[in-house]
Amino acid sequence: MASSNFSTDIAAWAERTKKRMEEVVNLSTQRLAATIVEATPAVSGELTNSFRVSAAPLQSGDAEGADEGQSVDLAGLGVPLGGLIHMGFTASHAAEVEYGRDGQAGQGMVRLAAQAWPDIVASAARDTTD
Repeated sequence: MASSNFSTDIAAWAERTKKRMEEVVNLSTQRLAATIVEATPAVSGELTNSFRVSAAPLQSGDAEGADEGQSVDLAGLGVPLGGLIHMGFTASHAAEVEYGRDGQAGQGMVRLAAQAWPDIVASAARDTTD
């Protein structure tokens, strides 16, 4: 009898842990995307509006992906825990803005957000506690 309760308790704990991991990944991804978009210069809005999150690799000029202003929804993407999530800009001038061109410094919005990833995940883990 005791082993039956133990097994049930372990199975319930494993399910709660998996659910929490999914919540941390989802929240972390949302925050990473928001960090990138917030750091993106919005001269005309074209670059910001070209930001996409997808389960498939993105191509320049690709119009499919997350809609403007829509939050990242990993469940809607169909990406399993541990799967790849692609995010980036589809506007043709995105690399010039990120890295710079003709002696003008780049904005580094993606690189700076990527450097913040460990802090983003730690924050999401704290915010999704049981």
